[in-house]
Amino acid sequence: MTGDAGLPSDGAGSGQSKPLSNLQLRVISAVILAVVTLAVTWFGGLPFRLLAAGIAAAIFYEWAVMCRTSINGLHQLVVAAMLVGVLFLLISGQAAATVLIALAITLAAAIVHAIASGQGGWMPAGLAYAALSGISLALLRGNDQSGLVAILFLFAVVWAPDIISSIVGRAIGGPKLAPAISPGKTWSGAIGGAAGGVCAGMLLSTIAGTSPSLATFATALILSVISQAGDLFESWVKRRKGVKDSGNIIPGHGGVMDRVDGLVAAAFALYLLGWASGSADHPAQMLFPV
Repeated sequence: MTGDAGLPSDGAGSGQSKPLSNLQLRVISAVILAVVTLAVTWFGGLPFRLLAAGIAAAIFYEWAVMCRTSINGLHQLVVAAMLVGVLFLLISGQAAATVLIALAITLAAAIVHAIASGQGGWMPAGLAYAALSGISLALLRGNDQSGLVAILFLFAVVWAPDIISSIVGRAIGGPKLAPAISPGKTWSGAIGGAAGGVCAGMLLSTIAGTSPSLATFATALILSVISQAGDLFESWVKRRKGVKDSGNIIPGHGGVMDRVDGLVAAAFALYLLGWASGSADHPAQMLFPV
């Protein structure tokens, strides 16, 4: 027998590889998701509407799983069918008014069904949250260059705070932002993230040739703050439901909601801004004329 008999092998020369760390999984997943998302964003139109509808469907599914009980299965199926109808209209490229009216009708029906079946308001809330997320993203992108710039601007002011807030929060620390909801977040991280979002938004506007202005600055700041509020909202929902992650579909990250919570909140806000300044069907054209 050799002197190292019985000792665990380190895998060297045996053809075995060490499992990826959680950080490595997060980085790989993030890169793949970013590349796919940016490619679909570039094409816009039907491919992006399918992506937006897929995000909405995944959000609703994870919401339903978190809210599932032994007696609300039928209610969840009914509300899910309502969401499918709204998303079908969105994917088929119907006018914003048609999609939004359909959502209003289905939401009212979901509330009535919840009351009639003795359920709470969680599933109608999930229907509204998921549907408005997909609708906002799809209508912001549309088929034109302004829509492309709008979505890239949205990515910039949401992704930058997500990264920078963690770095600044760890480096500076200080008072907690919302300790009862998300103990790891600090005021320094939130402020640093918002500043990073503004810088990223102004840089994107410059590159896109849309002449950054005070309005651009204000929009970037508002969306950066709202994206962090969206993150806190999802953390609150998970705490209410006693779960750590919304799902496990994305290696190293958890669920879809865990990745898009800030994005969909900011998308809805940007859509409302575009609707108020332009139209419901082409919200990006007045915000980002190119």
